[in-house]
Amino acid sequence: MKKIYTGKTKNVFELDNGNYMLQFKDTVTGENGVFDPGANTVGLSIDGIGKQNLKMSEIFFNILKEKGIKTHFVSCDVENGTMEVLPAKNFGHGLEVICRLKAVGSFHRRYGDYIELGAPLDAYVEMTFKNDEKGDPLVTKDALAMLGVMSEAQYDETKRQTQEITRIVADEFKKIGLDLYDIKFEFGYNNDEVILIDEIASGNMRVYKDGEYVDPVTLSEMFLRKYGK
Repeated sequence: MKKIYTGKTKNVFELDNGNYMLQFKDTVTGENGVFDPGANTVGLSIDGIGKQNLKMSEIFFNILKEKGIKTHFVSCDVENGTMEVLPAKNFGHGLEVICRLKAVGSFHRRYGDYIELGAPLDAYVEMTFKNDEKGDPLVTKDALAMLGVMSEAQYDETKRQTQEITRIVADEFKKIGLDLYDIKFEFGYNNDEVILIDEIASGNMRVYKDGEYVDPVTLSEMFLRKYGK
């Protein structure tokens, strides 16, 4: 097993069978010791959060599998904090795909002159380059195609899957009285097929209860309690 990447919240290893292994860490993004899913730097370490993220991801990936949606997920070992995944190539140097159901966060900061805070959005999708130094700049469909990062067909498929998966995640939260406002995904391609990669965990989303923000640690605990995890 060969380590090929060290990330902010995960390490990546190449397995002998051609798949990869993600090792979830207890580091989280944030600033000044405060957990912030939208931050680009490691802000603190929370004991046990890596395994919580892994458990949550396993549940969601299995739900998607039941619904016939292919992802990179193969299996996981919660005790060791690892997930085996299919090999997938990144688009460019990595893209983040955000789906927004409410106007909050950076969306409202950009467009607050035109929309009220918390106003509903119809599963609005936007993409950003993964580039911490440049603040993860937004990128359009035309630019992605022109730069050779992804084709227009790949963009359309990524957007379609993003909206479908977001609605599935939102429906799961509604079952426990929670409202998903926005969520961030990563996609890659395996054998020329666009698939969801990385994780589906509390640190990549904003969720509210009765109009009040639910912090990622509390969100994980509430969600896992529902599934007896």
